[in-house]
Amino acid sequence: MLEIFQSWYERYFFEEESILLLVLLCLGLVLLLTIGDILTPVLAAIVLAFLMQGLAARLMQMGASEWLAVSCSYTVFIGFFFGALLVLLPMIWQQVVSLFGELPRMIDQGRTWLAVLPLEYPTLITEQQISAFLSLAQAEMATITQSVVTFSLASIPVLMTFLIYVVLVPLLVYFFLKDREQILGWLGAFLPHERPLLSRIWVEMNEQIANYARGKAIEILVVGLVSYAGFAILDLNYAALLGLLVGLSVIIPYIGATVVTIPVFLIGLSQWGATSELTYLMVVYFIIQALDGNVLVPFLFSEAVNLHPVAIILAVVFFGGIWGMWGVFFAIPLATLVKAVINAWPKRAD
Repeated sequence: MLEIFQSWYERYFFEEESILLLVLLCLGLVLLLTIGDILTPVLAAIVLAFLMQGLAARLMQMGASEWLAVSCSYTVFIGFFFGALLVLLPMIWQQVVSLFGELPRMIDQGRTWLAVLPLEYPTLITEQQISAFLSLAQAEMATITQSVVTFSLASIPVLMTFLIYVVLVPLLVYFFLKDREQILGWLGAFLPHERPLLSRIWVEMNEQIANYARGKAIEILVVGLVSYAGFAILDLNYAALLGLLVGLSVIIPYIGATVVTIPVFLIGLSQWGATSELTYLMVVYFIIQALDGNVLVPFLFSEAVNLHPVAIILAVVFFGGIWGMWGVFFAIPLATLVKAVINAWPKRAD
């Protein structure tokens, strides 16, 4: 047994840099698992700085000075950040409150529709099944209501954390943009001067993660705005809330679009019933999803990573479980990182 382990060790860890890379990967995983919540504003600022660095680099290629490029990209970021904070967030919150107020009526309406099913399809659906389903739905509604009450009672600490993020994140984004080279140089000083393996992986993943983050942000913005416009034209209730959900659904590959179909369909059904308006709504929704998957995604991610769908789903489940929403957002580039490390890992021939 020891000989097998020694042979495996000598094959994959014959270079000192391999051991260093393993230590860095383990250290990063431990930090995410232990103090990931504390590092959330820093990680969020890094992501946002990645998004704006592309604009700054493009402006410098057009001849702008570094100071002017950083200032313009940061001004754009501040405009989007506080625009979302002061315009989008209040609109979404108002629609969420309105939706919770409408839930009792929607449940009564759904109960009326469900009561007819055993009469029309007695061989498929029984009254006992309907009763059990309604009991489960009422229990879930009670749980959701209790969660809302609990959140409202604990809203002061949440509000304080939110205010800290509002101040801290823009400040961090500014320094990450302005002093990017100095920060990277300081971090690199802790590593060996000769690090070809780490440098190769860093260059590849720095470009891929930055491009993925920017492309995904553009995809969320475009899909969300187009969905909101389509829902608003159809005069669908809670158009802004549903547009936001459809936009955010692109974060989770394969799963998000399927899950968000349910609230879109249920709200349309509650508003119009089984009418032609509901059919128009679902046609518009599926057209948006088709254009996103067949036009927008190939355009934004022309150099998409070659990962099997099973690998992507496992990455979403694993990284989302240990890192929450940020893990879901970066599931694909993190899976690409794992793949790049495996491919670049030095191996001694047998």
